[in-house]
Amino acid sequence: MPTDSPPPRLILASTSPFRRELLGRLGLPFETTAPDVDETPSPGETPRDLVSRLAEAKARDAANRFPGAVIIGSDQVACLDGNILGKPENRDGAIEQLRQASGRCVDFYTGLCVFDANRGEADTTCEPFRVWFRKLTDAEIGHYVDREKPFNCAGSFKSEGLGIALFEKLEGDDPNTLIGLPLIRLTDMLRKTGIDVL
Repeated sequence: MPTDSPPPRLILASTSPFRRELLGRLGLPFETTAPDVDETPSPGETPRDLVSRLAEAKARDAANRFPGAVIIGSDQVACLDGNILGKPENRDGAIEQLRQASGRCVDFYTGLCVFDANRGEADTTCEPFRVWFRKLTDAEIGHYVDREKPFNCAGSFKSEGLGIALFEKLEGDDPNTLIGLPLIRLTDMLRKTGIDVL
């Protein structure tokens, strides 16, 4: 793409405040839209395949409303023993999830798609991230949940906040992946569409 061409319109196909905040860190002008996608897993679908499929489906759905734009789609699941943990939705659900995770490892899979609607090309990947939880007491779990209220977060924590105190260690290429948008990989994918963050 010629350097004197205006950058394409950038759309985040997500209503997540966490993804919006992360994308904002790159200093690029962007808009958000709510994707209309059925997130039901397909029979036998792995967590990696699920988040990759949903990230691309969200981006393609948004492209129908924003022709010519570059669309970012993302989806994330947390897995314990291969089983997907949903969002807890309430205090009891969050406490139960954290009790299950206490002293154990939880795998996160974040699907990311950058869809160039002008070319009709999708660049899709899955970024893994692994979290080892400390052995937590019921009192610690209750205090954490009451302070941070992580009811709309897969895994029932906010790693960018007090949730960091729940962990023994983290393993992954980009800590932003855990919050919901792997910025290191995203900047590479955007560069291919002519959007250079720097």
